[in-house]
Amino acid sequence: QVQLVESGGALVQPGGSLRLSCAASGLSLDHYTVGWFRQAPGQEREGISCIDGDDGQAYTPDSLKGRFTISRDNAKNTVYLQMNSLEPEDTAVYYCAADRRSWYQFFLLDVGEFDAWGQGTQVTVSS
Repeated sequence: QVQLVESGGALVQPGGSLRLSCAASGLSLDHYTVGWFRQAPGQEREGISCIDGDDGQAYTPDSLKGRFTISRDNAKNTVYLQMNSLEPEDTAVYYCAADRRSWYQFFLLDVGEFDAWGQGTQVTVSS
């Protein structure tokens, strides 16, 4: 009954932008840390960004900071990932996940430790 559903993935040209959405049912995202991951074929799942549910603290690795921005809309129970200046290397399946623990613990968790995962949305960056 707890569901996270990603949407917004698409085929986009290099340099383009996309906004991904993660809509929650069965839990209120403002009480969870919510984050985004991506996984390309044959590669490990990579953490992108997360936002804490209590104070809104956000974390993005330096390698992605400036191009990827996470945000939350509590009224819609939805978390977004704005992606700009996309590159072919950004091609992957993008997943959202939620956990009750704080933002600084989020990317230290194993996949099975998260409270919820979405099924992913495909992002393809190609000309």
